[in-house]
Amino acid sequence: MAERTPNTVDYRPAPGTIPTQPGVYTFRDKHDRVIYVGKAKNLRARLSNYFQDLSQLHPRTRTMVQTANRVQWTVVGSEFEALNLEYTWIKRFNPRFNVMYRDDKTYPMLAISVKDRFPRAYLYRGPRRKGVRYFGPYPKAWAIRETLESLTRVFPIRTCAPGVFRRHEALGRPCLLGYIDRCSAPCVGKVTEDEHRALVDQFSSFLAGNTEPVLRRVRGEMEEAAENLDFERAASLRDQLQAMEKAMEKQAVVFSDATDADV
Repeated sequence: MAERTPNTVDYRPAPGTIPTQPGVYTFRDKHDRVIYVGKAKNLRARLSNYFQDLSQLHPRTRTMVQTANRVQWTVVGSEFEALNLEYTWIKRFNPRFNVMYRDDKTYPMLAISVKDRFPRAYLYRGPRRKGVRYFGPYPKAWAIRETLESLTRVFPIRTCAPGVFRRHEALGRPCLLGYIDRCSAPCVGKVTEDEHRALVDQFSSFLAGNTEPVLRRVRGEMEEAAENLDFERAASLRDQLQAMEKAMEKQAVVFSDATDADV
């Protein structure tokens, strides 16, 4: 049963019933229409902000809370998964109290051209198209660039434009990223189509929030290399681990920057 405290609302969830995991929440009005969608690293901590003394809330937030009739939430596996689900629901429900992401053409996304023979990852703004997988939108373009910079150290997938790819394919030698192992250089046949596609799948899975299996594998390989006195490989795996952790930190920063964008 909802608990009522002075100057709050009747539908306030009972103490301890809100989970502490990442998730997405919706406020609905008396007609069961979604009027606001939000996300949280910690659902309990985030939602408790709405159910404090109403007089302490921003006027727009107070109006939303008073218009609502109930609140619901969905737990997800990661902050980045919450970011994507929030966007999906905002586009689906078009909540009246959400302003951010109404026009997704203005926000940058990380796109992967999955229909291409050798898919590429790139920063994109504009309408979504078939044959492309999107992550985001992100509030900041720099977060996409830094995420790509970090993750291509671990998953060296193609990031170049079609013209650049064709030029190096004709030259028979890779670009700088291929020489420094930030790209697997499919343009010159250093990897097969299937091998590159596998890297793209791993890259996409990591971005979708399936991070723990990869982190465990790399940690295990690093420890094994160190035990075998293969210090060069251990150092390389350590660098990969740090790159993935840096990418995850960037996602957390993006997540924090996007919080409270509306109410």
